[in-house]
Amino acid sequence: MKPRRIVVIGTLASDPYAGMAWMHMQIVAGLRRLGHDVYYFETTSSWPYDPTRRTRVRDSSYSVPYLARVAESFGIGDRWAYRRSYGDKTWFGMDRVRAEELLAQADAVLNVAGATRLAEEDLKVGRLVYFGTDPVYHEIAYANGDEDVRTLVDEHHEFVTYGENVGAPDCPVPVFERLRAKTRQPVLLDAWEGGFASDGAFTTVCNWRQDGHDIQYGGETYYWSKHHEFLKFIDLPRRIGQPVELATSLENLDPEVRRMLGCHGWRLVDAHAFTTSPWPYRDYVRASRGEFTVAKDQNVRLRSGWFSERSACYLAAGRPVITQDTGFGKYVPTGEGLFGFNSMDEIVEAFQAISSDYSRHSRAARAIAEEYFRAETVLEKVIRDLGL
Repeated sequence: MKPRRIVVIGTLASDPYAGMAWMHMQIVAGLRRLGHDVYYFETTSSWPYDPTRRTRVRDSSYSVPYLARVAESFGIGDRWAYRRSYGDKTWFGMDRVRAEELLAQADAVLNVAGATRLAEEDLKVGRLVYFGTDPVYHEIAYANGDEDVRTLVDEHHEFVTYGENVGAPDCPVPVFERLRAKTRQPVLLDAWEGGFASDGAFTTVCNWRQDGHDIQYGGETYYWSKHHEFLKFIDLPRRIGQPVELATSLENLDPEVRRMLGCHGWRLVDAHAFTTSPWPYRDYVRASRGEFTVAKDQNVRLRSGWFSERSACYLAAGRPVITQDTGFGKYVPTGEGLFGFNSMDEIVEAFQAISSDYSRHSRAARAIAEEYFRAETVLEKVIRDLGL
């Protein structure tokens, strides 16, 4: 494979939490391991979130130092740039001339999640690729004629999606015309090795409720927030006779919801305590016995085949995963180390299977990550599918 110059553009400093850092940096570092000349840029015009002040702010006093620390920890301390697009347009980490030259002349610019609008900032890009990490919403909004989404989508020359089942007969999600690659989350396997699983709870890290992205399609409403799915399985801790731990923002959790979850046996911890840096987050995953989680209704009912990047990291740490079925079982093996479910009975059976031979399922989890989520393997195929 010929080395290519690639810019990954995203929002890890605008949304400075560990899951976002891993999502972006595993792409960047994975591409570098393949020998490509890779950079990470952030140019969004959205105000960045400051987790210290707990609000979005119109300054870069938190976001720029945070990005510098994350970049350094992933070995790209001299390969990042941040443009204060929401303010005075100043560049940090790299001077304006060099940064704009890279955007214009790179072999590809990967716009992670389609979250950055370069055209509105009049930034010139040669080959712009929508690197879709969260399928369904933009595809349906585009098909529904949403002008704002159409403006964003039409900026791009080509498309990549984590919806591996998009385009299949059992998945009615509209397909972008220039879709070139269906893929999955790349994981840096060595970064997740080590650590010992506790004898305690299965865990997950999530937002309990997120409003604003429900969408209508074919006469149906498809929901964005995961709390709809968690509520379907609210009795799970009682059914399995053990707690299940949700790490979430306790500050933003309604007191009634906290009481309801506690009464049903769910253990709650404050995610803010370990999610403002990639490494404590990694330690939390590696200390877990496994992951139990749900998926968005949009991915479940529409069978997109989406799989969680966080769940892939649990697998890489050798932690078994029990997660809601989105159709991913057509592309990744299930039944050992990884279980997809559609009902409470299937969840209970998965917990029983793991408890009967934890070591076997732990090894199987790691083996799945090695074969199906290894960053170098996943990204090499993406580059090939894009014809780079």
